[in-house]
Amino acid sequence: MQIYLIDGTYELFRHYFALPSARASDGREVAAVRGVLASLLGMIKGGATHIAVATDHVIESFRNGLWPGYKTSEGIEPDLFAQFSLLEEVLSAAGIVVWPMVEFEADDALAAAALAAARDPRVEQVIICTPDKDLAQCVQGTRVVQLNRRTLVILDEAGVVQKFGVLPVSMPDYLALVGDTADGYPGLPGWGAKSSAAVLAKFVHLESIPADYREWHVNATNASALANTLARERDQALLFRKLATLRTDIALFDDVDELRWDAATPAFAALAGRLDAAVTGRRRPSAR
Repeated sequence: MQIYLIDGTYELFRHYFALPSARASDGREVAAVRGVLASLLGMIKGGATHIAVATDHVIESFRNGLWPGYKTSEGIEPDLFAQFSLLEEVLSAAGIVVWPMVEFEADDALAAAALAAARDPRVEQVIICTPDKDLAQCVQGTRVVQLNRRTLVILDEAGVVQKFGVLPVSMPDYLALVGDTADGYPGLPGWGAKSSAAVLAKFVHLESIPADYREWHVNATNASALANTLARERDQALLFRKLATLRTDIALFDDVDELRWDAATPAFAALAGRLDAAVTGRRRPSAR
C-alpha cells in the first residue's frame, strides 16, 4: 500500500491564491476549502486508499517560544485564515483523517506520521505531499519520498542530494546555516547554499565540522571567515537547527489501516451542498 500524507496548510494557501473567490450564503469565503476538497477527492478517485491531512489549527507553535522571529499568523489574509477550521471540518466529514496541530506544526505531524508508517512492512511507499524543504529531512531512499503536487516533482533521497547537495539527515543542519525566510530565522552570515552544502556533504552535522577550516578540504569560498562565524555563533546555529528539526515523537495513529478512506460521513452532504452553492467572484492576485 501507499500512504499519502498531505500538507493541508500549504494546500489551503495554494488553492486560495489559485482560485477565484467563492462565498457561501453567509458571506464566508470558501473557495480554497472547495478547491482542496475537490483535489483530495480526486486523489481518492484516482486510487489513493490511505490518506491523511495535517493542518496548522494554530499557526504559532512551541518554536515561537524558542525564537521570537519565528513565523506567526500575522499578515495572513482574514478570508484565508477563516478557512482553516472549515477545511478541517469539511475533510473530516468527507471521511478523510485530519490532524489539526496546536502545540506542534503540520510539518511535525507529517514527519511523525511518515516515520510511523514507514515502520509497517505492509507499506510500500510513504508519499509526503508538500514542497516545504523542511520535509526533505524525512526522505528515506525511495521508501519515503516528497511530492510537490503542483509541479508533480518527486524527491527521493537521490533527488534531495541533487537539489540541496546534502543527505536528508543533514537538512536541519543545512537550514540552520542558510536560514529559512518562510519560517523566520536567518541562518548564519556568509553561509550560503553552496558553502553549506559543500561542508555538510563531508561532515554531515554541525558538531562534526572542524573548528580549523584548514581541516575542511572542501570547495568553500572564504572558508576562514565561515569558520570564524560558526565558532562565534555556534549556539545560534544549534538553536536554528532545533527550529528546523521536525518532531517525530507525536502519536497520531496506532495502525496505518486507520488512514484508509472508506466513505464520507452523514454530515458531508449538507456541508458539500453549502460549498457547491457558493457564488464565484473575481480571481484574486496570485501570491505564490
